[in-house]
Amino acid sequence: MSDPGRHEFDTLGSKTVYTGAIIALRVDTVAMPGGQRADREVVEHHGAVAVVALDEHDNLVLIHQYRHPLGHRLWEIPAGLLDAAGESPVEAAARELGEETGLGADRWSVLVDVALSPGFTDEAVRVFLAEGLHEVERDDPEHEEADLEISRVPLADAVDMALRGDIVNATAVSGILAIATARSTGKPLRPADAPWPDRPRAFGERKSRA
Repeated sequence: MSDPGRHEFDTLGSKTVYTGAIIALRVDTVAMPGGQRADREVVEHHGAVAVVALDEHDNLVLIHQYRHPLGHRLWEIPAGLLDAAGESPVEAAARELGEETGLGADRWSVLVDVALSPGFTDEAVRVFLAEGLHEVERDDPEHEEADLEISRVPLADAVDMALRGDIVNATAVSGILAIATARSTGKPLRPADAPWPDRPRAFGERKSRA
């Protein structure tokens, strides 16, 4: 019998099933304890960044955006894919904040890192805290972003929205509860360039080879 927690889950083989615009699906054959093998489906993703943007009055910037898989609009925080070559996560976060809300920020910190569903996807999101908000130039939005509703909500109200199920986006819930906890406990946040070992790489590398 193997020693629990000591087995190396080596990948013995891999095949690509699908490659699309924002995801790929591969099937890995993985070495299991006791000499067995098992196939594991893995959805590769660019990874993403999101922004808890707080103004000087502790109002949180929320967006109301249509999400087609659920078929309705969700309250979320500004977010976007890490799909620009050479762009750091905080640079991507600043770009997304500007594109979606027309806002920039003077101060950036890492609030929380989230692996969204590690049972089948490498998708992970880094959530930043943005403070010292100011207006920036914004290009004309396209697609779902052309329909965005932008609102500023007191942080305490945003927490209530998350707890009663009015905010269900996992990244938004994580970010809102994380900033509320940090504020209530005084815990220091990580710098904007803090290491992110779980940042997804496979899909970006796949696209660069295409």
